[in-house]
Amino acid sequence: MVAPLVEPADELTIDEVRRYSRHLIIPDVGMTGQKRLKNAKVLVIGAGGLGSPALLYLAAAGVGTLGIIDDDVVDESNLQRQVIHGQSDIDKPKALSAAESVAETNPYVKTIVHQERLDNDNVLDIFSQYDLILDGTDNFATRYLVNDAAVILGKPYVWGSIYRFEGQVSVFWAQEGPQYRDLYPEPPPPGMVPSCAEGGVLGVLCASIGSIMVTEAIKLITGIGDPLIGRLMVYDALEMRYTTLKIRRDPEGVLPTELMDDYVAFCGAVSEEAAEAAAGSTISVQTLDGWLKERSDGGRDFALVDVREPNEYEINKIPGSVLIPKGDVLSGKAFEQLSQDKQVVLYCKSGVRSAEALAVLKGAGYSDAVHVGGGVSAWVDQIDPSQPAY
Repeated sequence: MVAPLVEPADELTIDEVRRYSRHLIIPDVGMTGQKRLKNAKVLVIGAGGLGSPALLYLAAAGVGTLGIIDDDVVDESNLQRQVIHGQSDIDKPKALSAAESVAETNPYVKTIVHQERLDNDNVLDIFSQYDLILDGTDNFATRYLVNDAAVILGKPYVWGSIYRFEGQVSVFWAQEGPQYRDLYPEPPPPGMVPSCAEGGVLGVLCASIGSIMVTEAIKLITGIGDPLIGRLMVYDALEMRYTTLKIRRDPEGVLPTELMDDYVAFCGAVSEEAAEAAAGSTISVQTLDGWLKERSDGGRDFALVDVREPNEYEINKIPGSVLIPKGDVLSGKAFEQLSQDKQVVLYCKSGVRSAEALAVLKGAGYSDAVHVGGGVSAWVDQIDPSQPAY
């Protein structure tokens, strides 16, 4: 149990008392706790899968000021899980769409919209405006950036992560317990952990994890209960099982005192081997389109290989391709299907997995192999918009 994070506001209006009456009759929350919520300033990073339920429940709970930072726009594929947005919000900036939903949920909540990407230049200034941070981002570079900025400013933050059927939640606060770097001292090897865009996520999982994140936020703000400081809660939706693991401070760990120069480079979008393989061996979707036309006319011959997973291949594909998942390339099984007498052209969703597979092919003697920059996403966006994106 830690001290309340926020001092109480001076008062609640009659309308606010009516709205929050179910909170007020809980002894542990009461009038004082609700006043603390009213006086709290909480920043939610990302108005996506986790940010959607988090923002709605923070607003419903009466958190007085909500900051929303997101530089993306609403896409149709978001609506399966990002419940703060609707059909009419497609192509609208997520931060603005989310702010409109918050206002509809609770008109007594002030929203601050940061329609920008969180980075080294703005993170300290933005964080300094808030009492508490909620981080539901899905990339490691931002997670390490959030941690370091929070440690430097002495801010607590609630962290959540989701993937397929599993979610994780913890509270990191260097003044009271471990930091994120104690849980993950180093980022995973490039390409080892797929994002939700690559591996998928059960939509309703966002509600489960997002609501736990809000519960932790309310506990921190009001000073009730035992927050997940020094503990990692893991949720397995298929087994319907919650597991709590202890997180300890690394005795040899160092608290960051300044931001790193380049978090993307630190996390490595692709391995050095993949970057070297892709240098000079990356073609555009326009070039591939021309090559495919030449192939159909008999003027060029090559093997076009999709290294995604079978379920992704069912959603969309580049015509004339064959499916050989990246795992088969890494294990060597793919070489049973490939001939060194024919040039190999690889693609995936965005170009990351195909670059990793390209490095393996180059090492196996496929010197003229190339991969498609931007992958099938670029193909659908620039060449064949009739196919669905995901």
